[in-house]
Amino acid sequence: MSEKLTSKKAMELEDKYGAHNYHPLPVVLAKGKGPKVWDAEGKEYFDFLSAYSAVNQGHCHPKIIKALTDQAQLLTLTSRAFYNDTLGAYEKYITEYFGYDKVLPMNSGAEGDETALKLCRKWAYTRKGIPENQAKIIVCANNFHGRTITIISMSTDPEARNDFGPYTPGFITIPYNDIPSLEKALEEDNVAGFLVEPIQGEAGVMVPDEGYLKKAYDLCKAKNVLFIADEVQTGIARTGKLLACDHEGVRPDVLILGKALSGGAYPISAVLADDDIMLTIKPGEHGSTFGGNPIAAKVAVAALEVIKEEKLAERAEKLGKIFRGEMKKISSDMIELVRGKGLLNAIIIRPKNGKTAWDVCLKMAENGLLAKPTHDHIIRFAPPLVISEEELMQAVEIIKKSILSF
Repeated sequence: MSEKLTSKKAMELEDKYGAHNYHPLPVVLAKGKGPKVWDAEGKEYFDFLSAYSAVNQGHCHPKIIKALTDQAQLLTLTSRAFYNDTLGAYEKYITEYFGYDKVLPMNSGAEGDETALKLCRKWAYTRKGIPENQAKIIVCANNFHGRTITIISMSTDPEARNDFGPYTPGFITIPYNDIPSLEKALEEDNVAGFLVEPIQGEAGVMVPDEGYLKKAYDLCKAKNVLFIADEVQTGIARTGKLLACDHEGVRPDVLILGKALSGGAYPISAVLADDDIMLTIKPGEHGSTFGGNPIAAKVAVAALEVIKEEKLAERAEKLGKIFRGEMKKISSDMIELVRGKGLLNAIIIRPKNGKTAWDVCLKMAENGLLAKPTHDHIIRFAPPLVISEEELMQAVEIIKKSILSF
C-alpha cells in the first residue's frame, strides 16, 4: 500500500509538475463536509471561500453526491449527437425554477459568459438589425468574467491581460456603479448588450448603490439593449436571495449561472433566456461535448432542490447581517471597511507593521479558518450557506483573534 501523501509532498508535486498559474495558501485539503474541510494531516478548518461560492450547499452534500454516483453508474456522456433521458427533465426544471423559456447548458462559468456574448451578438444581427460585425457590448471596469481570450479582452486587470493580445474588439468599458457613464455609452451606435456582475466578487465584493441594477436595466430596456447578468458567483442564494438581481426585482434578459449550480460536485454552467433571444442560435452554431451531460443534469437538479429545501437564501440573508455586525465590532485599525450582501462579504485590510491581507489569511489558517485575499488588501469571506449560526460565531471568534494578534 502506498504511503499517505503529506502536505509538504503534495505541494512539491504541484510545484514541479503543474503550471504555475495559481498562488494558493499553503494548505493541502483532503476532505470536506458541510462548512468544514480537513488537511492531509487531519487538521480541521472552516472553509470561508466555498471554492469561490461553488459549494454553497456545503462540501459533499449527501443528496448531491447520491445524484452524481447513482447516475455515474448508469450513463455518463452521450454528447449532444443523441438525446438522453435526463437532459429534458433538467431543462424543464431549471427554466421553471428561474422563470425563462430556454436554457443552454455548458460546463464552466467562462463558457457561460462566452455563450452569453455569442447570443447577444447573434440577437443584435438577426433581431435588432445591427450591421454585421458592428455590435458593441458594454462592460464594467474591474470586472471578472473568466480568463478566455475574449473575456480578458474586456478586462481592465493587467494580470489577466498583459502579454495575451491581440484582443477581441467590440467592447465599451465604463466604470462600475456609474449610471451617467452607462447612459453615455448607450448613446453610441450599435450597442447590443450590457454585461454586468450584480456584485463584483473578484474586485473585492464591490456592492453597487441601491437602485443601480434597476436603473441600469431600465436604461437598457429604453434603448433595446440586452441586460446580461453574470450571476456565476452571486447567484444561487449566495447574497440572501436566489439571484442577486432579485434584490432589486430585475429579471435579466440573459442570465449566466455556474459554480453552485452543482454544489461544487461537477463543472456545470447554464445560460437562460427567452425564445426571442435563445432561438437565434441554430444547430451547429454553438455547443459543448460535455454541456448537458446526464451526470450534470441530475447533479444540477439535486443542487437546486437543496437550495429550496434547506432555505439557504433565507439563511444567507440572516447570517450575513450577523456576520457584518460582528466584523464591525472588531476594534482594530487594520480593518478599514466591511461590506457585502448575504454571505458574500469582504473586509478591507490596512497594512500594519508590514503585515498585509495575506499575513492575516495565513494567521487565520493557523487558527483554523480558510479565506483568500484578493487585490492584496481585501479578504473575501464566503462560507458554505449550510453553516449554522453557532458555527458562524465560532468562525467569527477565529477571525477576531487572528486580526487582533497583529
